[in-house]
Amino acid sequence: MSEKPLNFIEHIIEEDLRSGLSQDQLRFRFPPEPNGYLHIGHTKAICLNFNLGHRYKAPVNLRFDDTNPAKEESQFVEAIKNDIEWLGFHWDKECYASDYFSQLFDWSKILINKGLAYVDSQTSEQISDQKGTPTLPGVPSPFRSRSVEENLMLFQEMKEGKHAEGSHVLRAKIDMASPNMLLRDPVMYRILFKSHHRTGEEWCIYPMYDWTHGESDYIEKISHSLCSLEFKPHRELYDWFLESLFPKEHFRPKQREFARLNLSYTVMSKRKLKNLIDQGHVTGWDDPRMPTISGLRKRGYTPESLQNFVNTAGVAKRDNLIDVSLLEFCVRDHLNKIAPRVMAVLDAVKLTIKNYPEGQTEFLNAENNPEDENSGCRDLPFSGSLYIEREDFKEEANRKFFRLSLGKEVRLKNAYIIKGEDVIKDAQGNITEIICSYDPMSRSGSGTEESQRKVKGTLHWVSIEHAKPITVNLYDRLFSVEEPDKNKDEDPTQFINPDSHSEAKGYIEPSVVSAKEGTQFQFQRLGYFILDSKSEGGTLVFNKTVGLRDTWKKS
Repeated sequence: MSEKPLNFIEHIIEEDLRSGLSQDQLRFRFPPEPNGYLHIGHTKAICLNFNLGHRYKAPVNLRFDDTNPAKEESQFVEAIKNDIEWLGFHWDKECYASDYFSQLFDWSKILINKGLAYVDSQTSEQISDQKGTPTLPGVPSPFRSRSVEENLMLFQEMKEGKHAEGSHVLRAKIDMASPNMLLRDPVMYRILFKSHHRTGEEWCIYPMYDWTHGESDYIEKISHSLCSLEFKPHRELYDWFLESLFPKEHFRPKQREFARLNLSYTVMSKRKLKNLIDQGHVTGWDDPRMPTISGLRKRGYTPESLQNFVNTAGVAKRDNLIDVSLLEFCVRDHLNKIAPRVMAVLDAVKLTIKNYPEGQTEFLNAENNPEDENSGCRDLPFSGSLYIEREDFKEEANRKFFRLSLGKEVRLKNAYIIKGEDVIKDAQGNITEIICSYDPMSRSGSGTEESQRKVKGTLHWVSIEHAKPITVNLYDRLFSVEEPDKNKDEDPTQFINPDSHSEAKGYIEPSVVSAKEGTQFQFQRLGYFILDSKSEGGTLVFNKTVGLRDTWKKS
């Protein structure tokens, strides 16, 4: 079998190796900002960098871009580390941009001494107004010609907390007429009197992303700094800072961009995800409807399914929208291989087999997972009083209804063939009990001629005497339109799917009672579910991961 073709990032690395970069100079990094939880889009960047590290036997750093104390918290740092480890990856060094604050400050003074940076005392509004447009050059700041001595003095005073927030910024002196507006004297530092999650009150000036990122890569000796496509215009600035500081340095990090992962029926912006939480549309970052890794984990997605999804979607040069059904297919495909099968009924109606011996219980042999020959079998209790799904019975049905109806035969899975005989109803006309008869010679696997008899319908069931109560959270897509965030100026919450969460009370076979939280199951004929928790009263709580097939487009 031929090897999987190289993606364009791998082609870049291969060319660099042919051009003189040595194997031991390869180093990659994943640099999240700890201002929220990681989502499925970050999974692509995680897999790309760590898989490159594995392919080339190169170290991969985890670096937290913690330069904005107003939004960053230690809880997000821990959540990010947990998510990466859960995905199955291990980093070489745990780094923080805040580790480099002193070095970045010293390097900033070098740029000031070179006449390549200056302190601007205008307001942010004035600076923005003077930036110009893509077709009109910007207007130089009146403070652009400040002397080196005055800039150094003011910058030191900014560091010492002698100036108010918004009174000064440090800007790079590049080109106010550049067609790339990011090069029109970008801000390098701003004053923020905020406590930092690691440095506390030590600093009151904080570096901007563009100034921090390339220099952090340089410090860590990163060979390939891989970013999503929106950072492509930033590459010129990335290179300018490195060239200005290290003009004679032969080895410098190289920034290259790839298309971010855009998923249908999903919002990826951390700011908008936070709004969903703040407005009460979801219960938190780990709500199973959220595209966060922690939410997907709670819903029952596996690390293998997320990695397979990312690898299947591939690494592209252009943004495109990936259908969420591909993600659902990947988790369905993996759970089919590993999830034990169990019987559960979510909308129960009583079924009584009138000719089954009263008080008798027998234990049927049931496969745990027919896809896994090593999964073994379990004893499944069967009696004359069962629960079945209410939708699996109709008093009268046409020829296309292959489930139970009066006068019609179906097979109870792993058990017997039964025939609908009668119903019992309450005063409102609702069916409260279905009366059936059974063929005692038709038991599955018994080897009798009757056990081989074919009927069109097969139903799942639970013995009432042995059934355990469960609560099931049924989840669907959080948004009802394919691109809820297509118009960036619109509020995507207007497209919230009102049926994205519902709750059902049901019953399950007793074999799951000893299962640990986080265990995944296939509820036969219903879908895949994960055991979320056990209530104080002993009721098991399950979250629905995905159905047995994609029914969204059909519905």
